[in-house]
Amino acid sequence: MFKSVFYACVAAIGLTVATSEASAFETKARAAFVMDQSTGTVLLAKNADEALPPASMSKLMTLYMAFEAVRDGRLQMTEKLPVSQHAMNYGGSTMFLDTTDRVTVEDLLRGIIVLSGNDACAVIAETLSPDGTEAGFARLMTRRARQMGMTNSTFANSNGWPAPGHRMSMRDLALLANRLITDFPEFYPMFAEREFQFDGRAPQNTQNRNPLLRLNIGADGLKTGHTSEAGYGLVGSAKQGNRRVIFAFSGLQTAAERAEVSEQIVNWSFRQFSESTLAREGERVAEADVWMGKTPRVGLVPENDIEVLLPVLAQNKVKAEVIYNGPIEAPIAKGQSLAELVLMPEDLPEMRIPLVAEADVPEGGFGIRLRTAAGVLMQQFGLNLAGAS
Repeated sequence: MFKSVFYACVAAIGLTVATSEASAFETKARAAFVMDQSTGTVLLAKNADEALPPASMSKLMTLYMAFEAVRDGRLQMTEKLPVSQHAMNYGGSTMFLDTTDRVTVEDLLRGIIVLSGNDACAVIAETLSPDGTEAGFARLMTRRARQMGMTNSTFANSNGWPAPGHRMSMRDLALLANRLITDFPEFYPMFAEREFQFDGRAPQNTQNRNPLLRLNIGADGLKTGHTSEAGYGLVGSAKQGNRRVIFAFSGLQTAAERAEVSEQIVNWSFRQFSESTLAREGERVAEADVWMGKTPRVGLVPENDIEVLLPVLAQNKVKAEVIYNGPIEAPIAKGQSLAELVLMPEDLPEMRIPLVAEADVPEGGFGIRLRTAAGVLMQQFGLNLAGAS
C-alpha cells in the first residue's frame, strides 16, 4: 500500500473563503500580545517574542511562585516575615517597610499586587530563596519560567528593578497571566482590588495603578509596569460574558497612552470578534479513503464541538481543509484519530483540530481483498506497460 497526504473537501460544514475586511489592530506599543483565553486564539502579536525590560510586570512571576508556596504549605498567609536591610533599601514604588517590621504574607501579596511594592517582593524573594538572597530567588524564577514554557524570560531580581539581562517577552507575560488566572482562582480576585492601605503609613501609595479597573468593562487584573528603559506597559485581562481576553504590551511614552491603549485593546477584542460553532461533536466534516476495509470510506468527525473565534464580519466564512495520510488501512476503530481539520481565518493564525473515525471499519472479506489486490496489480501492470513503451 502506498500512502500519501490527502486533502478532503469540507463542504459538509459550509466553510468558504472569507471576503471580509481585515480586523487588524494597530498599536503604538513597541511590543504587544493579545489572546482570547477560551479558544486560545492569538488576536495580535507584535514583536511578541522579543525579550524586553518588563519593569514591574515581572512581579507577576514572584507572585506566581509565592502562590505556589502558599498552596504547597511552604508559606502561610498569616505568617509574618522579617524585612531585611536589602529589602528596605529599595526605592521606587514601595510599601515603605523597614527592618523593624514583620509583615504578614497576605499583606505582602497585596502590597505587591495593589501597591507594586519593590520592597515587598524582596521580602518574599529572600524568604523563598534557596540561599536566602534575592539573587538566588531570581535564578529560581528563571528556572521555573523555563519549566512553564516561558522561553524568553530571564530574571535578575524579584521586582523588575532595572538590571542587565532582566528580560521578558509579551507572549511570556500573557502566558504567565493565564497561568495565574487558571492555577490560582482563589488568589486572582486580589488583582481587581483598587485600594490597599497598609497600616496608614503611606497615604501617597494606596491606589492600584491599573487604569482599566474603574471603567466597568470587565477588567480584573493584572499588573502595570514602568521604567525609563522599558517605557509604560501593562499586563491585563478582562472578562465579558463567557469570554476572557488576556494581553500584554510595553514601550509606550506616557501613563495616559497606556490607559488609552489598554481600553482600545479590550474594546477591539470583544467588539470585533465573536465565537462561532463550525461543527458539532460527532458531525461528519469529511470522509477518508479506506484500504482493505469492509467499506471504502470512513466519516471524519470532531471529538468535541468546534468553537472558534472569528472576526464579526467573517462568521462561518473561513478557508479550511482536511489533511490525512491515506488511504487508511482497515481495521479502523470508532474514535480513532485519523486526520486534522486545518482552519485558516483571515488575519488570524492557522488552527488545527483533530478528527476521528465516525464508526468502526472492519477488514474486508476475501472478495474485497481479492478485488483490491487485483486492482493494484492491474495498476502496476499498466504502469509497467507505459514505461516499456
